Amino acid sequence: MKKLISFILISHLLINAGAQDYKSFKVNVTGKGQPVILIPGYSCSGDVWKETVDHLKDRYECHVFTLAGFAGVPAIDSPILETVRNEIIKYVQQKKLHKPIMIGHSLGSFMNLWVSITAPDLFGKLICVDGMPFLSALSDPTANADSLKKSPIYNAAAVVKNFESLPDSGFIDQTAKALAWQVADTARAREIATWQFYSNRRTLGLSLVELATTDLRKDIAKIKSPVLVLGSIYFTKEKSYELIGQQFKLLPTALIHVADSKHFIMYDQPQWFYNEIDTFLK
Repeated sequence: MKKLISFILISHLLINAGAQDYKSFKVNVTGKGQPVILIPGYSCSGDVWKETVDHLKDRYECHVFTLAGFAGVPAIDSPILETVRNEIIKYVQQKKLHKPIMIGHSLGSFMNLWVSITAPDLFGKLICVDGMPFLSALSDPTANADSLKKSPIYNAAAVVKNFESLPDSGFIDQTAKALAWQVADTARAREIATWQFYSNRRTLGLSLVELATTDLRKDIAKIKSPVLVLGSIYFTKEKSYELIGQQFKLLPTALIHVADSKHFIMYDQPQWFYNEIDTFLK
């Protein structure tokens, strides 16, 4: 009996130790085949990839992430995104994943680029779904990360305070209305708003500031993997190609395709999205 109890205790400690290795995300693994890491966007659950996983799981082993502080996953201390970057690399190394494909949406695309810049020999093909190396330059081409960090607009404490001051009452309804410009389906908008409601408010603020003030445009030249960029409509399709092309100027091998879609392309144009990823992954 003592041996059995000791075995259970040791097993429990080992399991917990393994779980504690990755505090910056939780992962669900589905399917079989070549590994694919799927990272959702800002405040979203990994469930945003549910239909995509259904499409891929017979051919690929899908590692679906939800980042710390988002959609009910426990939060971590800052720097949040930098910690996620480091732990994704650690995850791939410890799991011995060979050249995993990376698919990311929005913030998840930014993360795909960042890990591939940091460990360019570790990852396979990258698919960036409406995510950019430097988000702030989309609205202001003259934006500079250093100056933004000094700007009161991106004062981390102030941004966090703004998020924490938002009342719970009406949060989901108001957020769902605001998401109308990002996704066509109102039910999907409410789903995303609910994930945001259950996200840690401090994480919402800090991760937004970290994303807005980190510029990867020069560093993407270090990426060795083939990259597919799937963009949404910014004003017009022609303008979208122009803006995205500016972002990926130093990665001329990146293949850029623009969908007739809002930000959540996998929701608004699923068949187009599946056709694009299937063709690229062949």
